[in-house]
Amino acid sequence: MLTHLDSQGRANMVDVTEKAVTAREAIAEARVRMLPDTLRMIVDGQHPKGDVFAVARIAGIQAAKKTSDLIPLCHPLMLTGVKVELAAEGEDVVHIVARCKLAGQTGVEMEALTAASVTALTIYDMCKAVDKGMVIEQVRLLEKTGGKSGHYKVEA
Repeated sequence: MLTHLDSQGRANMVDVTEKAVTAREAIAEARVRMLPDTLRMIVDGQHPKGDVFAVARIAGIQAAKKTSDLIPLCHPLMLTGVKVELAAEGEDVVHIVARCKLAGQTGVEMEALTAASVTALTIYDMCKAVDKGMVIEQVRLLEKTGGKSGHYKVEA
């Protein structure tokens, strides 16, 4: 059942008033594939725009907090934790993992996915002058806990 549609098929925000407040967490990932020289420049701290990972991490955290402004029908949430981790993977990939937490009446999957996506977009933005062929890939939910639908974890 699509809960964002009313009886006439019109989009609306789901009423969560009667839902129980529970601890909720979501983890999402994204990858940015780039030229090996681009990744080396980032890891070695030689990028002319500064610390790419630090700027991208802050962008991801900010994005999680702004998700309801970006995606229609998402509830504004009082996040209690947002963590964005970035790591070089092999010679040509940055792996991003975003975690969002709260105690609330609705899940934080969209916030985690938004954080991972905007982190990846920020890396692209900062590095596009040296590598326009970067590819943002594998943006997905890895795990979510809490709420009526229970636990979800992507199969390996």
